[in-house]
Amino acid sequence: MPNPIKYNKKFDELDEEEKKLLELNKKTIADFVEQSSSISDVNYATRNAHAKTYAAAKGTFQIEPDLPESLQPFFDKDKFDLIIRFSNAQLKIKNSGKDLPAYGFAVQIKDENGGLLANYPLVNFPLFPVNSVSTFLKLFTAVNKFYIKKWSSLFPLLIQVIKMIPSLLTGDMIRHMIRLFGKRNDFILSFDYYSIGAYRLGDQIIKIKIMPQSVDKNIGRKQKTGDALKNYLQAHDFAADVLIQVCYNLKDQPINKLNVEWKNSPFIKIGEIKIKKGSLLDARECTNELLSFNPFESKIFFQPVGKIQKLRDDAYKISVQTRRKINKLLHGKNS
Repeated sequence: MPNPIKYNKKFDELDEEEKKLLELNKKTIADFVEQSSSISDVNYATRNAHAKTYAAAKGTFQIEPDLPESLQPFFDKDKFDLIIRFSNAQLKIKNSGKDLPAYGFAVQIKDENGGLLANYPLVNFPLFPVNSVSTFLKLFTAVNKFYIKKWSSLFPLLIQVIKMIPSLLTGDMIRHMIRLFGKRNDFILSFDYYSIGAYRLGDQIIKIKIMPQSVDKNIGRKQKTGDALKNYLQAHDFAADVLIQVCYNLKDQPINKLNVEWKNSPFIKIGEIKIKKGSLLDARECTNELLSFNPFESKIFFQPVGKIQKLRDDAYKISVQTRRKINKLLHGKNS
């Protein structure tokens, strides 16, 4: 294999217009979170994305014994403890009707002292529909305003959705959208999960994929997603392979073009995620609702790479700061 491309901070740099749009977006994120309890009709402030928690669980990450030599320095133990949050990507929590099959599998990896090594918010769709930072920020801002102001903000939102359409028309995007539609009723733990954007592994740049082992896609067809998931995890062990791809050239493995798949970079298995049956946490407990899975809180050599990824840093920070402030106040009142 050729030598991997080394991480360079230029992959992450925003221009002045993008920075200004980000500041506007941060304001709407704070406004959304402040009003999120009434938006979702719950008694706590929710996240600005993946608001609905289906379940949270303890797990382990077991490292492959024959890991390639170049990867061994990053995994100095055979096993790491995990906290895993299963979620839905929608901004608004709804408890009636069927949820869209837009699922999250967020993984928090702990060191031997219980400190944070890395956060990886993974999703069940491998691509991102927007490459332009400006387009994404304008869209996300319009979405937040729509939830806050409703119909008075509908027209600006429609304009931004129309601008996004061209980036939805890649062959990879169309193929995966058709595949997702065909799997829309499948069990949440039968999906593969992806990092979408790239991450550092030291000086290397990688993407991550999780592939569940032997999970029946037909489980829980007549149940709500959260109920089916919790029932499964109470009664069964869960295991999934953890795979990575390495960036060798930007033509085949682009950092800032997220609506196409990486080509000509074989998947490397680096370990397995395991959840023992009965390892569920109380997903609605206040301390778990305060958990942050911000990938920029990871150790520096595990952090995200790319311009769209960089946006998540400030977005996560403002969201979690606002959410924790409100929820601690609410928790104090109820204690």
